[in-house]
Amino acid sequence: MGWKQLEPSGPHLTYLLLSSFLIFYALFSSFIRNRLHLSEPPLATIVGIILGPRGANIFTPEKWGYGDDVVQELTRVIVGIQCFDVGVELPRKYLRPHLQSLMILLGPVMTTGWLVVAAFLYLILKTDISTSLVIAACLTPTDPVLAASVLSNSQFSTRVPSRIRRLLSAESGCNDGVAFPFLYAGLSILTRATFASAAKKWILITILWQCGLGIFVGIIIGHTANKLLHYSDDKGYVGRPSYVAFYLLLALFSVGVASTLGVDDFLVAFSAGAAFSHDGVFAEATEGSSLGNIIDLLLNSTMFVFFGSIIPWSDFNMKWPDPDVMAVVTPWRLFGLLVLILLFRRIPAVLALKGVIPEIYTWPEAFFVGHFGPMGVGALFLAIEARAQLETDSSEAQPHPTPPGELPARNQTCMEMIWPVICFIVLGSTMVHGLSTLFVSLWIHFRRHETERAPLMGGETENIGGMVHSDDESDG
Repeated sequence: MGWKQLEPSGPHLTYLLLSSFLIFYALFSSFIRNRLHLSEPPLATIVGIILGPRGANIFTPEKWGYGDDVVQELTRVIVGIQCFDVGVELPRKYLRPHLQSLMILLGPVMTTGWLVVAAFLYLILKTDISTSLVIAACLTPTDPVLAASVLSNSQFSTRVPSRIRRLLSAESGCNDGVAFPFLYAGLSILTRATFASAAKKWILITILWQCGLGIFVGIIIGHTANKLLHYSDDKGYVGRPSYVAFYLLLALFSVGVASTLGVDDFLVAFSAGAAFSHDGVFAEATEGSSLGNIIDLLLNSTMFVFFGSIIPWSDFNMKWPDPDVMAVVTPWRLFGLLVLILLFRRIPAVLALKGVIPEIYTWPEAFFVGHFGPMGVGALFLAIEARAQLETDSSEAQPHPTPPGELPARNQTCMEMIWPVICFIVLGSTMVHGLSTLFVSLWIHFRRHETERAPLMGGETENIGGMVHSDDESDG
């Protein structure tokens, strides 16, 4: 009766199938990236959907008790590690000479995107203005997880000028943290706080404590870790494996310090990574370790499989019985919203500001920077953060949403809308931005005359038309 020894439970099958996917991807990663022009997030999301409740019903996190609190911490750690990774991977002393471009992307471009998305939410889903501002704030930042999957470690990435790749990478590393002021501004309006009290709390808590102190704490952590590692390495106290592991442990430490102090997790992580590698010594010492690739494969791919399994499909069609609530959520409205967000959230603002962004030389480069603003794991974290603030007036999420009738009507409506809307847009962005490399490669291939075409699968290696590649581009 050996069959009685079989234990094909949900978690056990998850270990088996998830590792099978990662093993398969690892074995064919170069072929998938460089020949098929595909990246991990869309593939992992599809696997999550197939294994999830709407598919094989094997990977069911909600049945296992993985509620909002688990999603919050999982997304916090993964985005924090990725922000730290972006800070570490930036070239030596990169930020100061490129501050103007970053400030434009983090200031006017993000603000315009926030207001544009809020307007679309207000008009299409018939939400109130405050709810629109809260949900739009979650969709404002560029996701470092999705960005990393496309901007690095592929043949396609070499066809984009290095200055554009670095600018987008740096932006994605710090704008998840910069989104907090937008989120808390919307929450202050939604909760109808007085202007004086809301402004005081926003400036003192959000700007000075969460963001300002967060950057300062991150810099202190990074510089201190840099000195400690140099000292230990000079004395011969640290081994090679520990030297590489120090990177990941420091990223987790940064997130832990930030969450304990109640400051901006992602600004702390990014600042710590940038300060830690400011002299370029760590990057040189770990060159060839492929640690970033390992993180992408294990953490990021697993996160998107998880996301695919928790997509709230049934909530993509919602209408509230309260006659005072005009909001309507339907699949067609969400699809229209997605298309408008992809077209108008960033592209017009970047095109309009092209002349004052030194790293952008041509209109195709401006269009690429405008298009490439993926919304992903960071948006999921901000959505849970917003729900926690609405439910508990703190950053600690409850496992499950508050039942109807226990919150003010406006708070309840926003709390119920925010998760399905964000999940739908993240799903669409994951597919569109994750498959952008394939679409661009196909477009370049088929616009050429037949006699000039390179082999379709991996043969396209020349630069993208309209983008300037300079041989003397410096790492700075």
